Amino acid sequence: MATPVHPDQAAAPRHASAPAYEPEVEEQESRSKRPIMFIILALVLLVGGYFGYQRYQFGQTHEETDDAQVEGDVYPILPRVGGPVLEVKVQDNQPVKKGDVLIVLDAADYQQRINAAEAALAAAQANVVAARAGVSTASATVGSATATIGVSDATRAKLEKDLKRSAFLRKEDIIPQSEYDAVQANLKSTSAQRATAQQQVQVARQQVVAAQQQVAVAQAVVKQRQADLDNAKLQLSYTTITAPGNGIVSKKNVQPGQVVSPGQQLMGLVASEQTWVIANFKETQLGNMKVNQPVTVEVDAYPDQEFEGHIESLSAATGARFALLPPDNASGNFVKVTQRVPVKIVLDKVDPQHPLRAGMSVTATVKVK
Repeated sequence: MATPVHPDQAAAPRHASAPAYEPEVEEQESRSKRPIMFIILALVLLVGGYFGYQRYQFGQTHEETDDAQVEGDVYPILPRVGGPVLEVKVQDNQPVKKGDVLIVLDAADYQQRINAAEAALAAAQANVVAARAGVSTASATVGSATATIGVSDATRAKLEKDLKRSAFLRKEDIIPQSEYDAVQANLKSTSAQRATAQQQVQVARQQVVAAQQQVAVAQAVVKQRQADLDNAKLQLSYTTITAPGNGIVSKKNVQPGQVVSPGQQLMGLVASEQTWVIANFKETQLGNMKVNQPVTVEVDAYPDQEFEGHIESLSAATGARFALLPPDNASGNFVKVTQRVPVKIVLDKVDPQHPLRAGMSVTATVKVK
């Protein structure tokens, strides 16, 4: 007997086979999404390739380093004389101008040295006056002895004539022998007096020369004492320490009452007028680098600000050559290390809104082509 087929049972197989169409729908949706993904990937590759090409082109015409820092003149404030500190007139980070008084030392000892030098100078000047008086005295002695010689010559000439007459009269036996002998003795005495006066002239002239030498020595002593006085005044001037230029006081380590010695660093003065950049490029980056090439400087302190400058000079040696212990590649095992060469970069203009301070880290980019 045949089993009757109900309408619901006949329709059941068609309803059960409906889920077989769902994978086709998902496949169609995935196929529709694939072009979009390919487009996005292509765009990413194009953009990446564009920027990569731009970076490659930039690298071919520019050299860059972040081994760079801002430099500036830093004046060490050193005393040239020692002594107690009376007054410190500045504070840390205080701007000062050239010639402003920074530190005052006790000047009592140096003033005493000036007083002693002045007294020594006065004594030396008095010795010059005395030496000149000695020259005058010796010159007068020469004149007196010369006059004595003249008198002796006149007396001798008279006595020689008298002796001739006396010899004639004695020969005629007109005068006694004693009178003749007296004239002859007077002539000998006059000759002896003349010889003595001549010796006195020589001695007096030697005394004049000696006195003149004493004047020269005394004048030399005066110059020495004047130099001592000038040096004492110079040492006194060093007790007032002034600023060697415009700048900002930094690292002050001196207080009133402290005893300082010559050459001891008391503070630093950072010049505020001009700064520059020292960039340490690798030696392999210097092939096309020249003076006056444009440079772009980025300072870490101002990430959104760029500074324009140019190369002023390139160092004649690597930084390692100026180290305390330069490398000696001839000893021990050799390992090649790429050296760096300092390059000085000067900014084209100063930006007061973005002041650069010595020691700041920067990134320097040089356009070499």
